[in-house]
Amino acid sequence: MEVARFWRTTGQRYRLTGEVCPNCGKRIFPPRDVCPVCAKEARTPFTFSGKGEVYSYSTIHVPPEGFGKFAPYTVALVRLAEGPLVTAQLTDVDEAEIYIGMPVEMVMRVLREDGERGMLVYGYKFRPARPVRDDALKSVAEPAHVPEPAVSTLAEVRPVAVQAVMA
Repeated sequence: MEVARFWRTTGQRYRLTGEVCPNCGKRIFPPRDVCPVCAKEARTPFTFSGKGEVYSYSTIHVPPEGFGKFAPYTVALVRLAEGPLVTAQLTDVDEAEIYIGMPVEMVMRVLREDGERGMLVYGYKFRPARPVRDDALKSVAEPAHVPEPAVSTLAEVRPVAVQAVMA
């Protein structure tokens, strides 16, 4: 990847920065100079929340050159909470646990090694969204009291297998 392109695309790779059209309100990712809906200029920066859900997915068992050590891996179309579809790799989840509509959140991970010296290229991936508890910062030695979930939420909770993160 050339240096100019690397610095030009850091916002969209690291912070999911896109644009919002001031004319029609369409949120756009990746950023473009022209709104794909109303064809007017769209240069107002917008940072997406990083929350979304799996729209579609496919597991890659025979990867292209340079991605062999990551195989098998799952690539998904993720519908962001703000509307756009983005393509990203899913991480921290077992293939058998993935389903259409699964809530996900953006995380930073290694995408690939670039060049002969192996420069690590980071970017966004998505993992299953985890609920945040108020007592998450308590010491491990002090067991946290977690109230039993209501019956209506049990159907929404799905176990997720965690895999090692490639660094």
